[in-house]
Amino acid sequence: MPRSVPDSLIVPIANGLSGRLDELTDDLVGRIVDEIEIYREPGVVPRAELRRSVRSNLEYMLHRLAHGRALELLAPRSTGRERAGQGAPLPEVLRAFRLGSAFLWQRLLDSARASGQCSLDALLTVATDIWAMADDYSTALTESYRAAVGEAMILADRRRSALVAALLNGRSGENHTAWEIAKLLDMPYDGLFLVVVAETPELGRPALPGLEERLRALDVASAWRTGPEHEIVILSYGRRRTDEIRSLVAKFASARVGMSPPYSRLDRTPRALRFAKIAVETFESDATGVRQLPDTPMAELVMGNLDTTRRFVRRVLGRVLTMADDDRSTLITTAEAWLNARSSAAEAGRVLYCHENTVRYRMRRLEERLDGDLDDPATVAELAAALQAIRTFPELGARLTPDPFEDANDR
Repeated sequence: MPRSVPDSLIVPIANGLSGRLDELTDDLVGRIVDEIEIYREPGVVPRAELRRSVRSNLEYMLHRLAHGRALELLAPRSTGRERAGQGAPLPEVLRAFRLGSAFLWQRLLDSARASGQCSLDALLTVATDIWAMADDYSTALTESYRAAVGEAMILADRRRSALVAALLNGRSGENHTAWEIAKLLDMPYDGLFLVVVAETPELGRPALPGLEERLRALDVASAWRTGPEHEIVILSYGRRRTDEIRSLVAKFASARVGMSPPYSRLDRTPRALRFAKIAVETFESDATGVRQLPDTPMAELVMGNLDTTRRFVRRVLGRVLTMADDDRSTLITTAEAWLNARSSAAEAGRVLYCHENTVRYRMRRLEERLDGDLDDPATVAELAAALQAIRTFPELGARLTPDPFEDANDR
């Protein structure tokens, strides 16, 4: 820090340079622009702004030399914040400061020599204080710059999170359209998208650590929103394959992760979020990995209302769900294979690695526990919907308590 009482021989030198402040400012601005490329770039630091800042900082340093009082470091702090807001790199800003300090020292030295040996000796005596002042300046500028950058990052994260929330909640029209939000998030409005909902393993820990950097390396755009229980990501994956993205997400999963079906327009994000949420919520509680639901009319139908879906499953498959675990699982698995094989017992048998007559026997057992014949398209449709509901919500396929009034042969 400079001395509290200024040296009487330094005061006139500092005051003399203060009287030439405009000339000194022009000289220093010219030197900065000549030697530092960033200050020659249009749109970064306007020349008028650079001149104002240089003048303010020179005036600040000369005032301290002349008056010896430690003023608040308003000038360097202001410069730091301004350069951070303009996007000027901190190393280049500090380089300009070093040029300014060397420039001022040279002018002080020239003036002291012109005043005589006593003034020169006095200047050399306080040289340490002058460079300590320059160090205070540099520190204040750096701290202010970094604080401004940190604040800007926090504000940007908050704004980005709010934009992501607007997309997820389908409320984009209140302030921005989905198309405008896409531009602000640096995403296309039309393309290929996925929503990922990842369960947070514990409060404060990221659900998918390292994934964002990996996605960036693959040129996959992502927008994140973090909550206490889940991390939600919107992915724009362009020409990448869906299965490639799913495999990548699975590598970074530390708990349950739900993934939506692909969708092609950003304003459909709320619907995709619903698929992803149900996928993670209906995943086995101790699972780790990715679960993705298909985007089919039947899947969307059974997702409409869980209570209604549960009642529907019990009405269609209630007597099947009262069976012992092995029998229940066998009949449900066989029914799915039979439906996928378009009612072909032979084809279903090949998938299940059993004889086609075994498939027919199991399907007869299943039919006995349904409210209709499998020759009836309505019965088949209800069976397909109930099985889809169980695939979507596995807990709906859990065993039910048998009805004590059931026929003994059906137990």
